Amino acid sequence: METILNPNIVVALNVGTTKVCAAVGRKNLLGNIEFLGFGKALCDGLNRGVVTNIEKTAKAIGDAIDLAEKRSKQEIRSVYVGIAGEHIKSLHHQGILYRDDPKTEISSEDIDRLIQDMHKIALPHGDKILHVIPQEFYIDNFKEGYLDPVGMTGSRLESNFHIITANNDALENLVKAVERAGMSIAGFILEPTATAEAVLSADEKEAGVVLVDLGGGTTEVTIYSDGIVRYTSVIPLGSNVITKDIKTGCSVMSDQAEKLKVKFGSAIAEEIVDNRIITI
Repeated sequence: METILNPNIVVALNVGTTKVCAAVGRKNLLGNIEFLGFGKALCDGLNRGVVTNIEKTAKAIGDAIDLAEKRSKQEIRSVYVGIAGEHIKSLHHQGILYRDDPKTEISSEDIDRLIQDMHKIALPHGDKILHVIPQEFYIDNFKEGYLDPVGMTGSRLESNFHIITANNDALENLVKAVERAGMSIAGFILEPTATAEAVLSADEKEAGVVLVDLGGGTTEVTIYSDGIVRYTSVIPLGSNVITKDIKTGCSVMSDQAEKLKVKFGSAIAEEIVDNRIITI
């Protein structure tokens, strides 16, 4: 097998409530993503996107990685992990930077200083910052916002930031599961924003769009407007939660509850027009 240290090859790992998926890809000569292989394994070690059983989760990760290795003919040792779960939160914060020499051009270092300042804000106990996403920048007293102020001049640089946080304990349990499967983590990516990058066009983000990703244990919502992330949220409700409710309410087995949901269920109440009796 080739080594995954090839910088052009990236492995993405999606650890979901019902399954784990691993995808191997690389950029081709045209700059497009070329999939080399993927692996999928059922997983029952999570609840609403949060790891509740490290051993079961690690086994599912290992099974998915093994399949991805065989299909891509790559040796995988490092992965980018998508993160979701009901512990994910988002908030908005404002940052201000006063520059000593207003005649010098604003640089990327100035923006980095603003971003680093966001990592110092007070958070609820046990939370840590995953992503700091800049939104509009404002220079001096101009009310018009800029997406990229580099090269402009001014004494006061201000920006709004969309900040995404995660519970540290939930994050550590996910790290343990990935490492127990023999993988190292190259980085974390919030799954709603990763999904948006995959399925939304630049025009859609500019015009304004809401992306809803319904999963097994959680539903992820991302809102874009003017090409900027305006809102992200992870709602602790998914298709697997509905199945469990049917199982409890009807006192049936899990597989029977799933069949009832798929065959007779509807998300729109008006579509249920009869009062049929279903016999299991």
